[in-house]
Amino acid sequence: MSVRTALTAAVAAAAALSLPVLGGCAEGAVPPESPFDAPRAAAGVDVDTAALRAQRAAAGIEACPDPGGAPVDGGMPAVSLPCLGGGPVVDLAALRGPLVVNVWAQWCSPCRRELPYFARLHDAGVDVLGVDYEDTQPAAALELAADSGATYPSVADVDGALRAPLRLAGLPTTLFVDGDGTVTAVLAQEFRSYAELVDAVEQQLGVRP
Repeated sequence: MSVRTALTAAVAAAAALSLPVLGGCAEGAVPPESPFDAPRAAAGVDVDTAALRAQRAAAGIEACPDPGGAPVDGGMPAVSLPCLGGGPVVDLAALRGPLVVNVWAQWCSPCRRELPYFARLHDAGVDVLGVDYEDTQPAAALELAADSGATYPSVADVDGALRAPLRLAGLPTTLFVDGDGTVTAVLAQEFRSYAELVDAVEQQLGVRP
């Protein structure tokens, strides 16, 4: 995917939610080694089995949130997703921040590279929620999270339910949710450093880890 194509797609995604696109997205556009049309998840992949629950617990990955907010204009889409490795189904429209939502997959090379930065962000006190996207291998996803030190929870979008409402153009994609539940920005790029991620959080959510 070219820089121009990635930037155009990111702008389209933000426009769909009436959101700004962060400056600098073009430089971090989805690299060609992370094709968006990677393995489509097969319907019926179970992300909540006894083995996966044990794996999540052994990795120290936290329970998924059980938000109680009502949907808001400009908020997350009204999509409910199961918790990766067992737990409550999460209504994304009910999420409140400050919260960073990272859409990732274990088959996505840039996602793998930046995952430790999100782990560090979470360890610094910023709430993070992952979305394991179109992934047929939940055990491998949990293993990657554990290896990356990512103890924050992830939900599983096995069938790509977020593709249309978010107009996802590629992975990784990160959304920023403020205290009112409004998505302040959608950023379709790989974060190249922890400092770059921290700067984005501060700019979009007013939080400095």
